[in-house]
Amino acid sequence: MKIIDFHSHILPGIDDGSKNSKESLEMLREAGRQGVNLMVASSHFYANRDRVERFLRRREDSWNRLQARIEKSRRQDRRDNYYRKMPEIRLGAEVAFFEGISKAEEINKLTIEGTNILLLEMPFGKWKSSDLQEVADILEEGNIQIILAHLERFLMISSNKNLIYELMELPLYIQVNAESLLHWRTRGRTLKLLDKKGIGLLGSDCHGIEHRVPNLKEGREVVRKKLGEYFYTRMDELGEELLMPAADKMVVHF
Repeated sequence: MKIIDFHSHILPGIDDGSKNSKESLEMLREAGRQGVNLMVASSHFYANRDRVERFLRRREDSWNRLQARIEKSRRQDRRDNYYRKMPEIRLGAEVAFFEGISKAEEINKLTIEGTNILLLEMPFGKWKSSDLQEVADILEEGNIQIILAHLERFLMISSNKNLIYELMELPLYIQVNAESLLHWRTRGRTLKLLDKKGIGLLGSDCHGIEHRVPNLKEGREVVRKKLGEYFYTRMDELGEELLMPAADKMVVHF
């Protein structure tokens, strides 16, 4: 079964994540040492700062630079008779919520490569009921599935708490950051979110090799210890189901 990091800023020079291909390569090697098989490259997309086509061009350029660096590293490893495991990369985006997103015609171009899944980041501020309605409207169309990025971070805004639990009633998926499981201040509320939803996905939300580093393994161990083997296994099964080709994948029912 694949170990999947559903949230990373692994692509070089495209957002506030990896600064260059060298750093991205070090991040990939560290993720590989932790047993990660696949990372979703979820670079930030802000509709008020960028256009979809421009973002996709920049993402492609960044990915090409990283691919060239990876291939160079692999050639060197072959010469040295050495093998370093590195995860596969699936291109995606961390799409910041904006008013009117449910009517945005090109939003489907920002889904995770090979899927109809959108990693959606809700607003860092007081939510409105209309925000939840927009999410519901996207799901109603039936063309896009939603994973909510690092949902636990929005619990810091106390006025959002009830709306967060209301949002979780919709047929969508939630992703939490491994980092939030590693600190006592945030561990309890993060585990509560996962337990209440009954299933969830993990991401490192890694941004570099020295700051906000790849840390999926540690977060996974907390899930195993606190929520049990069944939850831990279902988490991996869900990840595979979501990222398999659409024609083959099974849908997890809520």
